[in-house]
Amino acid sequence: MQTDPKPGTLYVVATPIGNLEDITFRAVRILQTVDLIAAEDTRHTGKLLQHFQIKVPQVSYHEHNRTSRIPELIEHLANGKAIALVSDAGMPGISDPGYELVKACVEAGISVVPIPGASAAITALSASGLPTDRFVFEGFLSAKSQQRRKYLESLQTESRTIIFYESPHRLRETLQDLGDTLGSDRQIVLARELTKFYEEFWRGTVAEAIAHYSQREPQGEYTLVVAGTPATQPQLTEAELKAELQQLIAQGISRSQASRQLAKFTSLPRRQIYQLALSIVVNPE
Repeated sequence: MQTDPKPGTLYVVATPIGNLEDITFRAVRILQTVDLIAAEDTRHTGKLLQHFQIKVPQVSYHEHNRTSRIPELIEHLANGKAIALVSDAGMPGISDPGYELVKACVEAGISVVPIPGASAAITALSASGLPTDRFVFEGFLSAKSQQRRKYLESLQTESRTIIFYESPHRLRETLQDLGDTLGSDRQIVLARELTKFYEEFWRGTVAEAIAHYSQREPQGEYTLVVAGTPATQPQLTEAELKAELQQLIAQGISRSQASRQLAKFTSLPRRQIYQLALSIVVNPE
């Protein structure tokens, strides 16, 4: 079924994440026939439009101008214009301010039509080799170490496969935080330069990833696919962990050995359990 863009409609158009051949025929047709294209970066999108000989005018819509731009775009739509929303790569609204424009359109009763296509998260997951039946997308983690670690701690019992985006200059810090919070033996897949000439999938444990990237400079944007907590491992509360530690230490086992033993029994990293062990007061006989 092929129809022209409907007046007063926002089209959420997926664009290639690298390889230009990944754009759909439908996406090209919509971009060719709308009245206006709202682009995250007009220079970047301009190269895509030039490649497909699309001469529709653009207007910028990004993180820094969204507050003033949304009312303008809503007005255009209310006046019968058909607008295509695109990001620099992939599906608009995923880890970019496209969501806010879509939300504003829904609230204003304006029709929103998705034009599906490439997504780095799904692309990486599909070839990761980790479970795909249940997964959770977490986007970009905080740039601040303390906030990042705190959020990762909240994912310690997450059994679904977890997907993150990360920039090359913060990759090493994030890998270290993943090891400290989720465990250094957790399986991870690092996908970079997806669909491009230097596309690469690296697979191993978090500890192995830390070692690998200590010898290699991270390059390109990364999609991290992390295995969830194995369902067979019991999840103990802090009080239960302290009780287990108290019992082991009372048997003459050192705090370090007790922490290592419990780390094997649960999904928690040894370092976290050891911090709890240090807080236990051993009563003398």
